[in-house]
Formats: sequence, C-alpha cells, structure tokens
Amino acid sequence: MRYILLLSTFLFIFSCKDNNAREAREPISESETVETTGEEQSDLDAISTKDFTEFKVLDSKNLTKAEIWKEIDPQLEDFSEVNYNKLKPLILEQDIPTLQKHIAEGKFNYEALTKFYLYRIRKFDRENPLSLNSVISINPNVINEAKRLDKEDDYHLDFIHPIYGMPILLKDNINASGMATTAGAVALKDNITDDAFIVKQLKSKGALILGKANLSEWAYFFCGECPSGYSAIGGQTLNPYGRRIIDTGGSSSGSGVAASANFAAATIGSETAGSILSPASQNSVVGLKPTVGLVSRSGIVPISSTLDTAGPITRTVMDNAIVLDAIFGEDKTDTKSFMMMWQSGFYTKDLKSASLNGKRFGAPKRLMADTLYIKALEVLKRQGAEIVEIDEEQLRLPNFINLLNLDMKKDLPAYMDAYANDNITLRTVADVMEFNLKDSVKTMPYGQNLFKGIVDDQGNANYLERIKDTLSRNGKQYFDVPMQKHNLDGFLSINNYHAAFAAVAEYPAITVPMGYTSEGVPKGLTFIGKRLQERQLLEWAYTYEQASKARVAPKDYN
Repeated sequence: MRYILLLSTFLFIFSCKDNNAREAREPISESETVETTGEEQSDLDAISTKDFTEFKVLDSKNLTKAEIWKEIDPQLEDFSEVNYNKLKPLILEQDIPTLQKHIAEGKFNYEALTKFYLYRIRKFDRENPLSLNSVISINPNVINEAKRLDKEDDYHLDFIHPIYGMPILLKDNINASGMATTAGAVALKDNITDDAFIVKQLKSKGALILGKANLSEWAYFFCGECPSGYSAIGGQTLNPYGRRIIDTGGSSSGSGVAASANFAAATIGSETAGSILSPASQNSVVGLKPTVGLVSRSGIVPISSTLDTAGPITRTVMDNAIVLDAIFGEDKTDTKSFMMMWQSGFYTKDLKSASLNGKRFGAPKRLMADTLYIKALEVLKRQGAEIVEIDEEQLRLPNFINLLNLDMKKDLPAYMDAYANDNITLRTVADVMEFNLKDSVKTMPYGQNLFKGIVDDQGNANYLERIKDTLSRNGKQYFDVPMQKHNLDGFLSINNYHAAFAAVAEYPAITVPMGYTSEGVPKGLTFIGKRLQERQLLEWAYTYEQASKARVAPKDYN
C-alpha cells in the first residue's frame, strides 16, 4: 500500500501542464468536475511515499559514521556497555515526566541521559546489520551543555519546564548553531547557521539539542523518483519495524525513526502536507502537525510559506504536549505567526484528566474497511465518544503542485538571504540544480525532476494567490460542512490520508499508534480539528492512547 506524503490517497486533481493556459483561466471551483490525466497522476506519484525494497543508495556517499562521531567519541570514553545496560530499563520507552522523576530521585543525571542516547545512536544507527541511518549529525557541545545543567542551580528559575535537560533531535532542515543545516543536500553541507526561532524557544527552557535527524531530501520535494527517507547527505533512512521492507514515511523520516528507536527524548519534524503525520504513523509514534502560525518557521529550510509548519514527534502524547508547549510562540519575523494569549504550561495542564464523554467524531465510511480503524473506533466508543459515519465532501484540491512550485521558487531564496551561511552563494532552485549536475552520482542519483518542475512553472503572483484562495476554501469546507451538519467535535482519519485537506485548511492534526497490520506495518489513528484546537486534539489523543496502549517498541532495538 502507498501512503501519500503530500496528498491524500483520494486526491485526483492537479492542474494541467500548460502553464500559459493555466494562468489565463480562473481557479477551479469546488463545483467543477475534473478528471485525472496520466500526467497529473505522475505528479501525484512523484510526491508519494513508495513501496521500495531495493535502493540505489543505502549508506551515504557523502558522510561516514566516523565523521559523525569524530568529536563525540572522546567524550564518550567513560560511558561503557555496562553503563548503557544499567540505564536501559530506566530510560528506554520512558516518557519525559518519568525521566525527570528518575533524575529528581538521583537515579541518573542529564549528562548520563545524554550519553545514553548518544551511545545508543552510535550502537545502532549506522554501518551495522541493524542500521537505520536516521541521524545525520551530532551536536559536539551537547555533553558539556548537559554537564552545565547538572551543575547549575536550575531551581532559581520561576518555572522549570518539563523539557529542561531533555535531549532533542531536530529534522535537518531546522537551523541550529554548531551543526550544518543541510536539508539532506550536498549543496548545503557547509550551511552553518544561527539557531532557528523554535530552537531558541527550546534552549530558553533548558532543552538540549542532541543533533540532527535525516530527512527525505529538500523535505521530499526534490527528486520525484526517490524513495522516502533518502537524502544525499544522510543516505537511506530505514524503518525499525522492517528495514528495507516497510516504508519510513516522509519527509520527517529520520525524526519518526529516531523517536521510535529511542534515540532521543523527543524529535522535531516539519510538515507541508503529511510530512509529520506520515513518518509518525509509519513508525508507530505520535506526530502533531500544528495550526499554521502557532509554531515559527523562521530559520527552517522551506517548501511553502503558505503551508509549512514544524511540530513534535514523540513516543507518547504527553511528551508531544510537552514539546509543543516548549516551541510555540509568536515570531514577528514569520508572516503567519500571531499573538498568543496563553502561557507556557497550557498544553500539558490537566491532560491526564481528559475525557471523551459526549465527544462526537466523524468517521468517513470508506475507511470502515480497515480493521485497525474499526478497532480504534470501538476503543473511542468505550471511552464515551460518539462515532458518526459520514460521507466525505466531493471537493478537489486543484493546482496543489503549482502552489508548492511557486512558493518554493520565492521562499528558498528568501531563506538563503536571511538565514543561510554567508559563504554559500547558491540562492535559487536553478542554482542548486546546476550545482548538482557537477557530480550527479553523489548529489542526485534519483534525479531532480521536482526541482525541474519548480523552475519550469511560469505561474505569476496573481495566479498563486488564486490557487491559495481556492485551496483554502475547499480545504476548510471539506471539514467544516460535515462538522456543522453532524455537530462534530473532530474528524477521524488514518495515517496522513487527509493531510492535504488539513494542510490547505491550515487545521491541526495528530496521529497516534493504533496497531499493526498482519504484515507488521504500523498504522496511526489521526484526529483532525479546527484552527487552534491543539489542546483538544492532545486530550482526545491522550485518552485514546491510554485506553488502547497500541504502541509496541521495535523488537530488534530493545
């Protein structure tokens, strides 16, 4: 089965290839009937995760394990397999509140926690029979930063956030000082930057930046023919539930895999339309795609300033709430950001007392063929929820690809000018394409067809605005009509099946493990709400998670 990364499986419609003709016409309205052409289907397949069992590249041709660990290995000399095994039952599969409790009780400290995760990444992640290629770089200063937290009188702070001292992995399109931000691309291998806004948010609350996670290169809007989880810098990320068998999902593949494999207390991903929901569900972890504007995008390599957002990927809903609580906040340099009236602690307060009593959820009738979904609905019913079977609105998302093309064409140069390292002279998508041609084997073994589509798209600013208007209206109506008709609190999906509609509506969504197919493939139950309903989503997801207990850690990494 294919799990669509940027579009839901039922999306049929994309615009025709004739850009000149496209610019002359009005946006497609929701009432029009349009049939899919073979060319449009090819576009859709290019931005979908794919069932690959053979790969052109597994280990990176541009990065070795020795290079990743060169600066850290000497700092880990005092941490042995004995230390690792002693800490394993205290740390493995434990949530952040439990880790903090153990630290408060003196069972270990932040330095030991950090070294545990580093040792574990080095042990499993690269150049061995269980390698996952999920981590792309390590913060060379993280151990010293953990030692500093252990020595500090941290309780002088008015509020100790639960994220304090927790080692976090960032998707490698998020700027963080001390490490390159590559988006998986050789062209950005020397892109040493200052911290992104959300990294400053994490650090201000005492979080430790452990390193960077691999990703589908350029957030999976680059090659078209490549498997999800591949980047030229990081190599091929593999799924711990079935290496080379089960897709990792993308584009936040490394973040999803690393969270599932217990390589950090939590990870951060980013989503345009499915890039958090897909890898989270594929790797049996919790992924939250926030309302666009709740979390800053400044200092994150973009696809689309219209749709992009960062968000947490964690093993539990509680951890997800903690991370979201640490990263949200108004960023006046981000055009989508807005003033927030709530304070830190908003997303975690009273989460454990959440209830589903009387909550009404819409369940699309066509998903009823999925036995795991049916089982999940039964769990919700036992918790007091009402399930309303609904027919989905017959709406399309026309010209979606063109939105991504036209946004990235202007947004990438804007990132390069404002946030990239000054020594990098590349600015445009065309510049990157030309750079890649110098050594295509190492930079683009699967080609760069989606980048070519960006360069070739001649749509202008007026055309882009018309696309946005149509997509936003259709996305909102897709959810709003059944919600109003049936008095629904939320919408229930699977994995990232409805990610594109949530993306263009700018609505939040969270996916929670709901079990495994007979072939062992993880799946997630996905809750979708209205704008700024993250707290409600977390409450619904937490109640379901506690009742279902569906997540099982990947067995080869225990």
